[in-house]
Amino acid sequence: MCGGASASPLAYLSCLERVFCMKVSNKGFGAYDIRGVYPEDVNEELAYRIGRSFPELFSAKKVAVGHDIRLSGPAIRDALVKGLTEAGCDVVDIGQCGTEMIYFTTAHYKLDGGIMITASHNPKAYNGMKFVRKESRPISSDTGLKDLEKAVMEGDFKPTGAATGKVEKKDVLKDYVEHILTYVDVEKLKPFKVVANTGNGSAGPIINELAKHLPFEIIKVYNEPDGNFPNGVPNPILQENREATAKVVREQHADVGVAWDGDFDRCFLFDEKGGFIEGYYMVGFLAHAFLQKNKGAKIIYDPRLIWNTIEICEELGGEAVMCKSGHAFIKDKMRAVNAIYGGEMSAHHYFRDFSYCDSGMIPWLLVLELMSQAGGKTLSELMQERMNRYPISGEINSKVADAQAVMDAIEKKYGPEGLGGKVTKVDGVSIEFDNWRFNLRKSNTEPVIRLNVETRQDKALCDEKTKELLAIIRG
Repeated sequence: MCGGASASPLAYLSCLERVFCMKVSNKGFGAYDIRGVYPEDVNEELAYRIGRSFPELFSAKKVAVGHDIRLSGPAIRDALVKGLTEAGCDVVDIGQCGTEMIYFTTAHYKLDGGIMITASHNPKAYNGMKFVRKESRPISSDTGLKDLEKAVMEGDFKPTGAATGKVEKKDVLKDYVEHILTYVDVEKLKPFKVVANTGNGSAGPIINELAKHLPFEIIKVYNEPDGNFPNGVPNPILQENREATAKVVREQHADVGVAWDGDFDRCFLFDEKGGFIEGYYMVGFLAHAFLQKNKGAKIIYDPRLIWNTIEICEELGGEAVMCKSGHAFIKDKMRAVNAIYGGEMSAHHYFRDFSYCDSGMIPWLLVLELMSQAGGKTLSELMQERMNRYPISGEINSKVADAQAVMDAIEKKYGPEGLGGKVTKVDGVSIEFDNWRFNLRKSNTEPVIRLNVETRQDKALCDEKTKELLAIIRG
């Protein structure tokens, strides 16, 4: 294992012998990030090459670097920093952190870029990297990631043996937390009882610091960061992982539960009964929060489930703007139309004042601020009206041999040539009728097709159409 961070780049050189005996692969390069099994797909050699290539490709003279709780994180960090400094780039090493802290550091301190070492919610054996340039603008396959892949695979990376860039080890926690707290009026928050399940991920230290400034009684679950994942992979969107939070909410008679994934760029809410709140309803809820304070503002939403968000925006005088799913698309659209907030049903929430980036810490604070203003209504009472108004299937994945053939067949049956539905293709295919609609899209990363169905105040119809569509998809 490589050595830890230091104020001098010399401390990163100890991993040299290990770095250059590893094979490099482009298998982990995806549409938005790098992600793969360590050390087969993602390793120190790959990290070193990325470090050598990144500064020139993105005109970066000073870059933020951080890692989540995965055991391979420090070693990959050391190799990455070695490459960056040999390329003449200064590094701000913020240590163990969440992805959004790299976004914050890059924008807040006006750096030229940021690299987060993380595999998000993937299993323990994985690691990876996410990249941003100036102003925390995302780097994806459309905006430079393919160029980075080419440079890494084709470049000549003989070690120079001399680091010309400098390394600054920086604790950004205080500044980061101070910024997060600006999204709510702390003085008006009520003393709720909150279950906070950080899943042994990177969010534990953030919760500890936030707790000093908030009036809540916070009941911490799996709060100690641990890359061994002693309580399973921190990914609350999985059904089997939800009960760990829900059970404590019920036992402690808490007002709300919050759970995060490993790098805490997503958070998931539970009501006082332990009921899981789908990300779709949270988009509408947070749109409500922003439009109360910013009448006429633009709200970004993704095409999978839409009616609830559109209605809330119309009622509060906002403008709902549809955008293809995916963080790079959402962030670009938000900048283009100057949207104040954007949300995906996958529980990614984006904020204009957070450099248009996604955060897993801002959403739950906004929810508790809305609850504080709700005249004693519980979270389940606040959410139930919207859930009854627009029942949903939840996202359902199906493995298929030929995803495009399935989508073509569905469109032919339900579109203008068949049952007469209105077709839109912002992301996959969406088909809409008067009282129900659905979206079908291919996964970017898995051999699956994803279905979402919603209706207008008709749960039975939602169940019926979901079953009907799945029979065709899986038939």
